[in-house]
Amino acid sequence: MKATLDHQTAAPLASAEGHRIVSRDEWIVERKSLLRREKELTRLNDQIAAERRALPWTRVDKTYVFDTPEGKRTLADLFNGRRQLIVQHFMFAPGWEQGCPSCSFMADHSDGMTIHLEHRDATLMAVSRAPIADIERFRLRMGWQFKWASSYGTDFNYDFNVSFTPAEVARGGLNYNYGNWPYSQEEWPGISVFFKNDAQEVFHTYSRYGRGLEVMMGAYHLLDLTPKGRDERKVEYKMEWVRHHDRYEAAPAAQPYATGSVDTLFSTLKHECCH
Repeated sequence: MKATLDHQTAAPLASAEGHRIVSRDEWIVERKSLLRREKELTRLNDQIAAERRALPWTRVDKTYVFDTPEGKRTLADLFNGRRQLIVQHFMFAPGWEQGCPSCSFMADHSDGMTIHLEHRDATLMAVSRAPIADIERFRLRMGWQFKWASSYGTDFNYDFNVSFTPAEVARGGLNYNYGNWPYSQEEWPGISVFFKNDAQEVFHTYSRYGRGLEVMMGAYHLLDLTPKGRDERKVEYKMEWVRHHDRYEAAPAAQPYATGSVDTLFSTLKHECCH
């Protein structure tokens, strides 16, 4: 890297983007300082992962029967011969034309992970309330290979706090993400994890919601490494920019962001997801 110090003042120069421009040696010093912080975060993440694995489990006594392309399957069947099951609660309700763009953004990362998870005794699949015919139509359009089951007509989504009845939505204050959720909408995303023992008993071991779902978004983690970061607008719903991968413009960088109030943008997004 070429040194770009002003030798008369010995002060770092600024780039056109306003960043300090320093010598390679100065950059290494600051990079090592940040590395110490990154290692702290890595160790903390390892610690929290151990605490997560140590959480108690709850037995799943209710019988859930899902529709799949292969026919009816129970929750125990969805493990597909493995002992661990990771479910993406994909926002796709009966009557919707297509699945949620943000959930689709997460699902775009699934196919590459599936084979690796299976070799660690874990099955990854999506579950939505939409009828299986609608799910299959959308899955084929998106070119996805991962397994996807329909919980249509079951309590599964409601029991795991990702779907809510019209009466609950009308009352407001949904029980989502382990607290009082202020946004009124019937569908929300999540991830739930289950374990099946040798006696074929199924246990719920973990669920996460909200920003915890960024664990599926590898694209976000890479963007976090770049100078512009996620480059999202300062609006309530940060993922307003996300589109289904077959609906982006040819040159997205040249397209202006939508304008309007936060309420208008959020209403537009909800309309796109839900209708």
